[in-house]
Amino acid sequence: MRNRHSGSKKETWQSHCDGSRYHGEKNIIELAYQTAEKTGLALWNQDEAGPYQTIPYPGQSWEPESHPALQPHEYVRNGVAKILTLFHPASGQVRVKGVTSSANVVLHPWLKEQLTEILAALPEKPVLTPEANRAMWLAWQKGLSMPITLPEDLPPLRMLMIWDNLRGHYTTEMLLWLFQHGILPVFTPIGGSWLNMAESMQRILVQRALSGQQPETPEQIMTLLEGVAQGWNLDPTPFEWGGKRAARRQRSRARRHALGGSGAYVRRPILRNKNLFQKWQESRQPTH
Repeated sequence: MRNRHSGSKKETWQSHCDGSRYHGEKNIIELAYQTAEKTGLALWNQDEAGPYQTIPYPGQSWEPESHPALQPHEYVRNGVAKILTLFHPASGQVRVKGVTSSANVVLHPWLKEQLTEILAALPEKPVLTPEANRAMWLAWQKGLSMPITLPEDLPPLRMLMIWDNLRGHYTTEMLLWLFQHGILPVFTPIGGSWLNMAESMQRILVQRALSGQQPETPEQIMTLLEGVAQGWNLDPTPFEWGGKRAARRQRSRARRHALGGSGAYVRRPILRNKNLFQKWQESRQPTH
């Protein structure tokens, strides 16, 4: 009879390794969100979204009473559109380009153009010794099971870019270009796209641009998405990692219970003797 537990040890070891890698990358990304801008490093997120088809999209609109907006029951699938997104959480500014394909031959030239403009507006970094400069680059890879191999000569580190873990993002030519310009890509782990705040930005843009619309061509979809991004940049909203929800979870973990008579606290509540009234209340509660 085959032992059904024969492979459990190997599977447990494999899942442990994958989990360690996941948490290592997650911790680096969370640390970047919380401290990069405070230490003088620009932090941007890059992502692609789509495809979006030429179909009627559900949505809300103001219409006369008893005369709702109607959508045709027939439409033509006339191609798809996608968007390339570069998002700066600290300011809320977003750069968007509508495309019909997000292949490397389309993404990489646009990304280089946008990053060059962003870097030109950043202040110059102070000159460090080669050892201190390399240590700064390596510090943002600490804890990763598979850190990126860095070249020997490195410029001052100027930017971190959160990037999805896609094969096309690991091309040697693109990585070397990023390194030469002082940009360190920080890749999300597999199944960790929720760590990329550009995902939230894209959801907002798509909802505002396509809700209730019926685009007939990919060009119309791209125009709608780019137009909404331009309007967003007139009064952008900065993003924060975790925000109040994370703070509430942190307070919950560290919650303490005060004790009378002194300034003492305990980490879990102490059971107290119930008085007669409390016992009577519990006795009258239904049990089923």
